[in-house]
Amino acid sequence: MTTKLKVVVIGGGSSYTPELIEGFIKRYEEFPIEELYLVDIEPGHEKLETVGALAKRMIEKANLPIDVHLTLDRREAIKNAAFVTTQIRVGMLDARSRDEKIPLKYGLLGQETTGAGGFAKALRTIPVILDICHDIEELSPHAFLLNFTNPAGIVTEAVTKYTKVKTIGLCNLPIGTKMSIAKMMDVDVSKVDIEMVGINHLNWTTKVWIEGKEITSEVLDIMSGAKGVTVKNIPDIEWDPEFIQSVGMIPCSYLRYYYMKDKMIEKQLQDFETKGTRADEVRKVEEELFKLYKNPNLNSKPIQLEKRGGAYYSEAAVQLMTSIYNNKKDIQIVNVKNNGLISCLPDDVSVEVNCVIDSEGPTPLQLKTTLPPHIRGLLQIVKAYEELTVEAAVHGDIQAGLQALTIHPLVGSAELAKKIFKDILDKNKEYLPQFNKSNDNNGGIK
Repeated sequence: MTTKLKVVVIGGGSSYTPELIEGFIKRYEEFPIEELYLVDIEPGHEKLETVGALAKRMIEKANLPIDVHLTLDRREAIKNAAFVTTQIRVGMLDARSRDEKIPLKYGLLGQETTGAGGFAKALRTIPVILDICHDIEELSPHAFLLNFTNPAGIVTEAVTKYTKVKTIGLCNLPIGTKMSIAKMMDVDVSKVDIEMVGINHLNWTTKVWIEGKEITSEVLDIMSGAKGVTVKNIPDIEWDPEFIQSVGMIPCSYLRYYYMKDKMIEKQLQDFETKGTRADEVRKVEEELFKLYKNPNLNSKPIQLEKRGGAYYSEAAVQLMTSIYNNKKDIQIVNVKNNGLISCLPDDVSVEVNCVIDSEGPTPLQLKTTLPPHIRGLLQIVKAYEELTVEAAVHGDIQAGLQALTIHPLVGSAELAKKIFKDILDKNKEYLPQFNKSNDNNGGIK
């Protein structure tokens, strides 16, 4: 650790940042930040100033001695940091909108973290994250990188494979799952423990305990035909009772895209006709939020931020930093290198599992569950897609990208994969220089 506790937020102009500031304020006694750097790029300068001013007002209201810096100089910020968090969106909401619309054009699901949309986002994001990692390796080699940027699991895998940075992938879904189960069972969340197994946005809660008593089957019974165990950006379509019982585990909300593909696509196409894509909704929410943020009298996180879809983000991020800083040895669910934990997956891929968190970072816990064939099969194919996506993003590998899209269950056709890949490359030229090796307009796809 550095002499001063310095935390860097890359993507500091994000509308999520007040959520994070609230978390730092709440946990200040355990995690006494002295220097907080909010970093952004020139196109996000105005948002950075707006969010940064609100952050300063929140900290002043809490009467805490946290020195907040706003900067476009990433290297200055990273130097001697203890923790670096990333919450970036390469291409901003315009790119997200394209990611969602391109698959819809072909009657496929358009979503920003999985399927063809998640693939496009990964191609843009991984090179930028690796560039940030090179700065960390040079300027702050002992720092922990906490990546909240989606697709979090694929980004984490790229960092573990191609850098020496101590990285942990972070998602609010595990904490959200615990919160949902606590609400369902009418108990305080502190009494709930879960085992979650899988990869980011493709995982299953295999065990649920309340005060040490296993209640997994009770939760499955309640979930059968129920709504309410989902996140804000995923349509809350009821699970089929017989199907949920056959799974034998609690699927994360993103698994609706796989298990109820036709219904989810139908719902998304209906929504697209009436209110546009999720990116269009988020744009409206962000416009409202930034109007609020500009109010010089606002000095707390506005409740409207809950519409943004990042509930419990600060809880997940700040809890993780606090546990590392204090060597807590508590259990959290994060994205880490597999290293043989899930035997049906390669050792060097990222997985999302229960880990003990101490001053050295996360150590995965031995699984209490053997994965049955129906879980193992889906997990292996989507992980293979992720492995190929990393190679495509890092090396500008057209063949790897084409195979990644073809085998993904939400694409599943070589003909469609080729058309979609062409569109992705064409619409994202300025963000995909790794594919500019070919002279033709589509980066090598004819």
